[in-house]
Amino acid sequence: MTTSLSKMPEPETQPQPLAFIDLAAQQARIRPQLDEAIARVLDHGKYIMGPEVREFEANLAGFCGAEYAISCSSGTDALLMVLMAKDIGPGDAVICPAFTFTATPEVIALLGATPVFADVREDTFNLDPDGLEDAVSAAKEAGLAPKAIVAVDLFGLPADYDAIEKFADDNGLWVLADAAQGFGAVYKNRKVGKFGLATATSFFPAKPLGCYGDGGAILTDDAGLAADLDSIRVHGKGTEKYDNVRIGINGRMDTIQAAVLIEKLKIFTDEIEARDKVATNYSAALAGSNGLSVPVVPDGLTSVWAQYTLRVPSERRDGLAAALKAKGVPTAVYYPKPLHHQTAYRDYPVPAGGLGVSERLATEVLSLPMHPYLDDAMQDHVVKSLIGAL
Repeated sequence: MTTSLSKMPEPETQPQPLAFIDLAAQQARIRPQLDEAIARVLDHGKYIMGPEVREFEANLAGFCGAEYAISCSSGTDALLMVLMAKDIGPGDAVICPAFTFTATPEVIALLGATPVFADVREDTFNLDPDGLEDAVSAAKEAGLAPKAIVAVDLFGLPADYDAIEKFADDNGLWVLADAAQGFGAVYKNRKVGKFGLATATSFFPAKPLGCYGDGGAILTDDAGLAADLDSIRVHGKGTEKYDNVRIGINGRMDTIQAAVLIEKLKIFTDEIEARDKVATNYSAALAGSNGLSVPVVPDGLTSVWAQYTLRVPSERRDGLAAALKAKGVPTAVYYPKPLHHQTAYRDYPVPAGGLGVSERLATEVLSLPMHPYLDDAMQDHVVKSLIGAL
């Protein structure tokens, strides 16, 4: 006698998660070139400031039209070195946005100067020029001397440099562009790298132009500044490394990272175009969805889409993120707490009217997968999963 057994239910399968940033796909595209580039460094053995470093600097300056490119060990050091070259220190105030990564105010505080936080715009997430006067007033009320403005190109979109540079000129300040996320973008026919006194950028692996470790660079048209930066990154060297004419840092770029970046820069324009297509498709599909605000790119500007960041109702954000994760769609929150609420910065000056936009955005932002290798099927899956979760 045989016993009939009911069929066991099929186990539920979890969807294969998408990559939030797919560096493996990029590497597969140029792996032979990368192998050859790294092998050349291994063959000549000049691992620090080897010939590839100078080659990459020339290529980088040529890409954006800057007169000088000074590579360094990280985007954070790029910011720090410019402030050091300008003798920023105790008693000085540097204005920066409250809604960004900690590296921006960190370097100001490291030099004994004071970061003074300003608010950002709701539509672009970037520094609001209309709030700069209040930030300067807050600095002066604290007994500080305002010296500079650090404008951040958040999520890949250039800040409003026309307005920021005008305010700086009118108030005797200088501008440092923090393009850690924005290198490769365009602002009114000017490429990022041509703004303010100098532009600092990062080559952290997840950045639109990233290496396989840490790296950074400063771009400027000021010959004197470029010479000072070249000295600062090698312990304040003068005619040679044992002639120390100023206080410096160990801020040199590894040759292997420069070799990697030479190859990545060759495909950078193509990748920017691919990122923009992904962003365009996302926005077209999601615009008008209940409760969502898609990112804005003002006329005359382009973004390199370091992140594609939505605004969602704060009470729904965690639920949406969980629902997307269940569908294999990763998300991220950049940034969950504005800087003036961080323990390290809560005692620094803020404008009298507060920083309400930065505080609100921190509860609403949600970033979707963004990289040049998101094919149509992947994009469709992200969009359908999000609309379904809504």
